[in-house]
Amino acid sequence: MASFRFQIYILAFCAGLVIQSSCHGHSGLQKKHAALFIFGDSLYDPGNNNYINTTKDFQANWLPYGETFFRYPTGRFSNGRLISDFIAEYAKLPFIPAYLQPGLKDYTYGVNFASAGAGALVETFQGFVIDLKTQRSQFKKVEKQLRQKLGEAEAYTLLSKAVYLISIGSNDYSIPLATNTSQEEYVGWVIGNLTSWIEDVYKKGGRKFGFSSVGPIASTPSMRVIQPGNTGPSGEEVTALENLHNRLLSKVLTKLKKELEGFKYSTLNLYTYAKERINHPSKYGFKEGKAACCGSGPYGGINSCGGKRGVTEYKLCNNVTEYVFFDSFHPTERVYKQASKLWWSHNLEELFEV
Repeated sequence: MASFRFQIYILAFCAGLVIQSSCHGHSGLQKKHAALFIFGDSLYDPGNNNYINTTKDFQANWLPYGETFFRYPTGRFSNGRLISDFIAEYAKLPFIPAYLQPGLKDYTYGVNFASAGAGALVETFQGFVIDLKTQRSQFKKVEKQLRQKLGEAEAYTLLSKAVYLISIGSNDYSIPLATNTSQEEYVGWVIGNLTSWIEDVYKKGGRKFGFSSVGPIASTPSMRVIQPGNTGPSGEEVTALENLHNRLLSKVLTKLKKELEGFKYSTLNLYTYAKERINHPSKYGFKEGKAACCGSGPYGGINSCGGKRGVTEYKLCNNVTEYVFFDSFHPTERVYKQASKLWWSHNLEELFEV
């Protein structure tokens, strides 16, 4: 169980608020707005995993998660908002709700399919998360409902003006590779599934995409602690996989830009962004870059935040704004806010122009 719990260690490099359906109603509907559809892992999960049959390793619906901003746990793997929440705010949209939120019927502003622990490969934590393939199936259902509700033309307009954010890959690289598989081949499978998702969304009208690179998994507090029974890849292996992923993703996006008419995209270099704050925290207004605010053991690297994952003892820092990491794997809201501002001002804002 210890080895399994360690393998789950990256519910990505990070990310549920149960938003009331009323805040998604038509009363305040802007005449001109780009909807936001969100896919991926814990970097963006607003709480979808609250509603699936899984283990506590893949959930964060207890305090102190959510404490800083929401004042209650939402299912987000942080003390407050995520990158996707800030992007919605900057785009003058409400919080984009979890697809599995009970009673959700209005997708006018978009919807969030992300699931902590999800990978591009179906085999990644299979049976415990909503993998990318299943998220694609959920999106097809939403698309069908939009066409039935709005009509073909209006639905296509909504889908073509919408922005599609995705964070995927971290979890795929946190588990043991398939036997007799080279790193190049394995990363090729992950990028292949991500490319297939892009082409699928494009066929349904999607033209504007936002991608975050895979973050520095080997620099998380959890990876600084030697976990008992670990069968996952070493820090060096993970770093090699991440770098290969990020290089390959860049090449694929450049290629698709030439091949797919109207295809636009923006990328957040999360790897470099996070590494900078981990290695030079004071430069960005933090005091602690390597240890988690919430957890136990050296660097807070034991994933015990909130005491619900087998280890009941944990420590919580006094001032979360001083920390880069909130728990053993995921950053604080302050880190996400800085990243979101940077990404928005870089060129993501342009994608929301309608």
